[in-house]
Amino acid sequence: MRKDVRILLVGEPKVGKTSLIMSLVSEEFPDEVPLRAEEITIPADVTPERVPTHIVDYSEAEQSDEQLYQEISKANVICIVYSVNNKKSIEKVTSHWIPLINDRTDKDSRVPLILVGNKSDLVEHSSMETILPIMNQYQDIETCVECSAKNLKNISELFYYAQKAVLHPTGPLYCPEEKELKPSCIKALTRIFKISDLDNDGILNDSELNFFQRTCFNTPLAPQALEDVKNVVRRNMMDGVKDNGLTLKGFLFLHTLFIQRGRHETTWTVLRRFGYDDDLELTQEYLFPMIKIPPDCTTELNHNAYLFLQSVFDKHDKDRDCALSPEEVKDLFKVFPYMPWGPDVNNTVCTNEQGWLTYQGYLSQWTLTTYLDVQRSLEYLGYLGYSIIYEQESQAAAITVTRNKRIDLQKKQTQRSVFRCNVLGARGSGKSGFLQAFLGRNLQRQRRIREEHKSFYAISTTYVYGQEKYLLLHEVMPDFDFLTETDLSCDVVCLVYDINNPRSFEYCAKVYKQYFIDSKTPCVVIAAKSDLHEVRQHYSLSPHDFCRKHKLHPPQPFTCSTNEAPSKDIYTRLTTMAMYPHARLRCMCACNRCTYCLCQNLLKLELLRSIKAQLRTVVFNRCSHTRLWLPLVLFLLHVFTLC
Repeated sequence: MRKDVRILLVGEPKVGKTSLIMSLVSEEFPDEVPLRAEEITIPADVTPERVPTHIVDYSEAEQSDEQLYQEISKANVICIVYSVNNKKSIEKVTSHWIPLINDRTDKDSRVPLILVGNKSDLVEHSSMETILPIMNQYQDIETCVECSAKNLKNISELFYYAQKAVLHPTGPLYCPEEKELKPSCIKALTRIFKISDLDNDGILNDSELNFFQRTCFNTPLAPQALEDVKNVVRRNMMDGVKDNGLTLKGFLFLHTLFIQRGRHETTWTVLRRFGYDDDLELTQEYLFPMIKIPPDCTTELNHNAYLFLQSVFDKHDKDRDCALSPEEVKDLFKVFPYMPWGPDVNNTVCTNEQGWLTYQGYLSQWTLTTYLDVQRSLEYLGYLGYSIIYEQESQAAAITVTRNKRIDLQKKQTQRSVFRCNVLGARGSGKSGFLQAFLGRNLQRQRRIREEHKSFYAISTTYVYGQEKYLLLHEVMPDFDFLTETDLSCDVVCLVYDINNPRSFEYCAKVYKQYFIDSKTPCVVIAAKSDLHEVRQHYSLSPHDFCRKHKLHPPQPFTCSTNEAPSKDIYTRLTTMAMYPHARLRCMCACNRCTYCLCQNLLKLELLRSIKAQLRTVVFNRCSHTRLWLPLVLFLLHVFTLC
């Protein structure tokens, strides 16, 4: 909505332009009327629409044509004043003023016009018979008001209608010739209907109508009022009401009726509540709310966001198979102006045997988008109406910004749920297979993936000591001479080599020594294609000796050439190492224990400390029930310590 309104009054001399302004300000007819009133500003708190309003007068005697043209270009609405007892001033409306204004304004951004018939106190008849044909001829004319500056008749109404013409314009909503809503308005209201249709059954039941009413107007409808609304629709169209609920056709009919009856502010209130501007486009402020992300922090969806996305999934999973078919995905994104997910999504997240998006895959894709491009995620949540459904100020309320990773290292714990693993290796080393295996696809299923639909990301969930976490794998293109900051910024690194290719490991060794040998990022070497014959690598050290020298975990054998889905153990290990990077200590004992084992022992120690802390609370509790249970709890603690 505009922050202010600028009203310009034009017309022939002596029609009462200045008198109208002075009567509004002083609330009485002036004894002496100057040639031109100075520009006045009405504060927001005394206007019906709560918007500051500037009223500008024009005087042919005091102003030049160039000054008039400048004022026309600055005006938000123009009132063409004529005298109801002066036919010449009425004729000048069409012969002079409307053509002049149209010549001085862009065709695509014409200002609304209001015809003002002043001096109605001097005649007994109305000028509307003469004015109505003019209104029908020119679409830019919003309305016509007959008033009297002398009797103060319709003075405040005149300026209210002028405000209304700017703040709630009819032009973008309704075509008077066709007597129907414009396509852009239908498109916007259809999105609003689909968002408000919480169960996606194609009708707004009483509960959904009340939710819509409360969301837009801060008050529910009484049961009788609901019935009255539906009865109005029933009387005017056959399929406007179905199963005692309002259909999309009925919803659109109601807004058409509002506009035809001059209540277009009702439709604008709805549109603006759902994020639309005066051009019926979603505003940048609505789609991209401000969110501050400090350096070395990541973005995740919070609990409420996942609940909302779950409700969206359930709403569109019509066959209740816990997967979204292509038709169901298309239906879900009907509230978007474009299809946000391409075919590569099916190779980024988990799908069922039919290649349809599973519930887990659906949430994983949202998690990936939020992690990689939070602005895009905010935009998507805006299209779905998150802030409206959850009654939040903006969809930024759905985002959690994690704390700096350095603090996680210092405190030796993290609250993050999403961890990034960059996968590096020479061409043909098996990186893509490693990513797809994480999604449960063996080599046979991977061969069905078309090259143009290949994805360089894979994301799914793993469980670390019962905690569900997301692991994001990113395949980095093998360009040793140029690795970007993004290629290097991650929580854990996978260095993949092909055991059947003698030149494959050399790339991993060089990347590690160049970029990661002195970093705090845990690294794991993956011996891919372990089902094939292992050959000697053309490098000064064997992969095992290289890992031993740099105190890395020995190369992990991996293959996706299996009959069943590949094992996910390695991905759990990667997530564990990412969660506890501080455990990446150089083990100096004789056995040279690996990073993963250090992580496991650390987890066990932290869990043990947690249980001991809880037991202290139990011991000091004087409840008799506690004394009975205490021996058993101590016994369980002893067993856990032995494990």
